Amino acid sequence: MVTNGLSVDIEDWFQVGAFEKCIRREDWDGLPSRVERNSDAVIDLFDRAGAKATFFTLGWVAERYPDLIRRIVAAGHEVASHGWDHVRVFTMTPAQFREDLRRTRGVLEDLGGCRVIGYRAPSFSIDARTPWAHEILAEEGYAYSSSVAPVVHDHYGWPEAPRFAFRPVAGADLIELPVTTARLGGRTIAAGGGGFFRLFPYTFSRWAIRQVNAEGRPGIFYFHPWEIDPGQPRVADAPLRSRLRHYARLSAMEGKLERAIGDFAWDRIDRIIGAEAARAA
Repeated sequence: MVTNGLSVDIEDWFQVGAFEKCIRREDWDGLPSRVERNSDAVIDLFDRAGAKATFFTLGWVAERYPDLIRRIVAAGHEVASHGWDHVRVFTMTPAQFREDLRRTRGVLEDLGGCRVIGYRAPSFSIDARTPWAHEILAEEGYAYSSSVAPVVHDHYGWPEAPRFAFRPVAGADLIELPVTTARLGGRTIAAGGGGFFRLFPYTFSRWAIRQVNAEGRPGIFYFHPWEIDPGQPRVADAPLRSRLRHYARLSAMEGKLERAIGDFAWDRIDRIIGAEAARAA
C-alpha cells in the first residue's frame, strides 16, 4: 500500500486568499480568531484515527498561539512553514521572500524545538513567475517544498509543471512535491484536497487518490482548519464566487476527512520524501 502525505495549512478564516481584497491585514488582530480551536479539533481528529500529518503553519499564527505549535509537536506531527502572513510569493521580491522564510522558520523552530525542513507557499503561489523562489529555498536549506499546483486555476496554478516530485534546482537536494492532481479525459484536474475535496462527492477524491496510488506515487493532500468550522463568521461583502467556495459544505468536511483517513495510508510529508526524492526528475 502506498503511503500518502497528509497536510494541514494552518491559517485563520480571515487570512484566506479569497478574502484578501475585502479584509485588510491591519484589521486581522481585531477579528475573532478561531484558528486555535479549529486546529485543536484537527489534532483530535488525527489522534482518533491514529494518523500523523504535516502542519504548514503561518508565522503570524505561531507568534500569537505558541502553545498550539507545542501541541502539534507533542502529538507527533511535523511543523513546516507556510510563510509569515499569507503573502503570495509572486507578489514579493526575492529579498522579501528570503526574509519571510527566515522570520517564519525562526519562530517555528524556537517554539517547536525541532528543525523546519518543509515549506508550502500561500495559495500555491510558486509558479512560472518565480524562477528564483526554489533557488532561495534550496539556499536556505529546505529539504522539500509543496508549493506547486500543476493545474489551470483563476487564483493559482503552474500547468506546465510536473505532476509528481521533481528537482526544481539543478544540483540541489530540494524536492518539490506538487499537490495531487488526477488525469481525466486527457486533462489534468485538481484533486488534492481543500475546496475540491469539500465541494465534490467523496467518491471523486477516492478515485483520484486511487489513480495516483496505482501509479505507485503518494497523494499530497491538504486542507485548512477553518474547513471543519461551519460556525465561523460570514464575510457578507466578499464576492459571490468567494463566498460559495469558502462556505459551501463546511458541515460535511469532518465526516469526509474521517472517511479518507480510514480508506488510505497517511503520514507526515517529511517521512515520505525519501522515496520520492529517489524518483524525482
